[in-house]
Amino acid sequence: MTIGEGTGRIAVTGASGLLGSKLAFRLAAAGAQQRLVVRDAARAPRLPDGDPLPDTDVAVVRGYEDAPAMVEAFSGTQTVVLVSAREDAQRVAQHRAAVDAAVAAGVEQIVYVSFVGADPDATFTFARDHWHTEVYVQATGLRHTFLRDNLYHRALALMVGPDGVLRGPGGDGRVASVSHDDVADVATAVLLDDDPGRHDGVAYDVTGPEAISLAEVAELLSAATGRRITYYPETLDEAYRSRAGFGASAFEVDGWVSSYTSIAAGELAHVSDVVERFTQRRGQSFSEWLDDYPDEWAHLRG
Repeated sequence: MTIGEGTGRIAVTGASGLLGSKLAFRLAAAGAQQRLVVRDAARAPRLPDGDPLPDTDVAVVRGYEDAPAMVEAFSGTQTVVLVSAREDAQRVAQHRAAVDAAVAAGVEQIVYVSFVGADPDATFTFARDHWHTEVYVQATGLRHTFLRDNLYHRALALMVGPDGVLRGPGGDGRVASVSHDDVADVATAVLLDDDPGRHDGVAYDVTGPEAISLAEVAELLSAATGRRITYYPETLDEAYRSRAGFGASAFEVDGWVSSYTSIAAGELAHVSDVVERFTQRRGQSFSEWLDDYPDEWAHLRG
């Protein structure tokens, strides 16, 4: 992919994470100038020989709420890729702080990694955070694009307990989960487009190529691991009871449980053509992801 004529330096937040690092490598391969925003410089993506990525510098900040450091990190950049923060009761406030820093730094554009069905009344409680963030970004008047990802394939594998049971109140619902690779490819296409303005004000649903049930997820994991993995469709009461001993906050537990109830409600079943449109290839299915990333689910082999 070539760089669009109007592309300036790109700041990638969360660049040491799975999505941020994949995006950083893709931008570097395309010759884009970028700034990697990380908490720890030692964890910033680097070439296999240990050298920094070409045309890349690193900014270290303690977190999105570290306003002075965020303003400094964004200064001199044209676009900020705002990879959403980890689930937290203060996540919207953290996002707003990062957006404020982008405005103060004179950034022209924000590309925000959101979630499908972002809405104030979404069943999935974490999707409500994304809606509030989107509204805040829109109010800045900056150019903006929202990448609304579905659940990641990796998340489905992590839903399985040590006993080999994927349990949750997902009913017979289906989920069009997506790979980190496909999201990174779509983000790269948006950022380096020869006509970047065509993405202004647009929200893209980024999904996998098919919607599968949680029972099918268990079957695919069983085939991959050689171990019997099952799906147990909990009731809502059972879901809260089974998670009561995790020591998590009510905010976290509500998010975990509602990720399943949103599947049951059909809110994560829509399959979009965004990956195919932006990459000219079919997106990666869950079964294909299992083949390509065995280390990500190796813990399930038992």
